[in-house]
Amino acid sequence: MRTYLDCIPCFFRQALQAARISGADLEIQKEVLYNLSQLVPDFSYDTSPVEMGRIIYTMVSKATGKKDPYKEIKEESNRLALKIYPELKKKVRESDNPLLTAVMLAIKGNLIDFNLKDSQEISSEIDRIASHNFDLGAICSNKHFNYQYFYQYLLKSKYILYLADNAGEVVFDRILIEQLVDDYKKNILYVVKGKPALNNALVDDAIYCGINNIAKVISCGADCPGVLLEECSSEFMRLFEEAEMIISKGQGNYEALSEESSPIFFLLIAKCPVIAKHIGCGIGDFILQNKSLKLEIDSSGEANKGKEKENISG
Repeated sequence: MRTYLDCIPCFFRQALQAARISGADLEIQKEVLYNLSQLVPDFSYDTSPVEMGRIIYTMVSKATGKKDPYKEIKEESNRLALKIYPELKKKVRESDNPLLTAVMLAIKGNLIDFNLKDSQEISSEIDRIASHNFDLGAICSNKHFNYQYFYQYLLKSKYILYLADNAGEVVFDRILIEQLVDDYKKNILYVVKGKPALNNALVDDAIYCGINNIAKVISCGADCPGVLLEECSSEFMRLFEEAEMIISKGQGNYEALSEESSPIFFLLIAKCPVIAKHIGCGIGDFILQNKSLKLEIDSSGEANKGKEKENISG
């Protein structure tokens, strides 16, 4: 996805917020914003917003001397999300369609964003996510929520590359991965960022949240708030190119990969008006979408074969 003029105010907001979270004083905050203002006029709009995100984070880290200013926020997000893990598992266990419910929860976890600044906000948001019930039928009727397509492709794939997004959200990913491993016998590679980038999950976050007990955790090698392929390691690129199926979480990964012709299924909530317009959906919509595959749903009912009854009515 290219950068739009509407992305520019968000760049400045991200830079200021990162500087403040880093503990920067007023002069350093002003310096960060000034430096960004010098970069923006020459920034190519043909480039993904993720590239500017990487530049911003590097700039803030250099100005403040903090390599991972979101470390405490990430740790708190992980801790609070793990507290509701039993409740999330119960929702899946009691559902008429455990896999679909796990997919929904994984997407709902995308609400744990870097806009949450303190423990109270994070705790309130996580509690709200856990307590809120969703209408499975209504969400599945959305043209941007291609669950049957996802399900049929899943049945055909043995190995899945799962691209993580934010810390805290990792616990919600764990719920879905457990369904994929336990009920569908899939092999999962869980991919986190190589270095700090906003509140994106790192290897330590995945291990703390227990992902390593059910999947292999690897790094993409990049320090971008999205999997920007040109910044990733050669080992990750080999796995990416060979992947039978890719699950991509969050807006940052969508920005970086939406133009790729790969078997990628994007799972996110459209929180940004630019992304909502790019997808053609409304703000707040649940998105489960592949933008390049042309596989047809088997009219003979192949998509309904598996370990669970496909019942999207909830």
